[in-house]
Amino acid sequence: MKNSLRSYRTERGLSQLELAEAVEVTRQSIIAMEAEKYAPSLPMAYRLAAYFDVPVEELFFNPWKAG
Repeated sequence: MKNSLRSYRTERGLSQLELAEAVEVTRQSIIAMEAEKYAPSLPMAYRLAAYFDVPVEELFFNPWKAG
């Protein structure tokens, strides 16, 4: 799933491990999400969006949205 997770993480100076610990997932999950090889569950997407204080739609891109 396309996302802007890496940019939000690096803007805040966080390592993958620091972000993983903050949202209670493994570093491998963060790596996979950033590589767009893993689509997070809806609760995880909301947890990440809440962590960065942005709407889910700003962090993860809806492939079915027109426009």
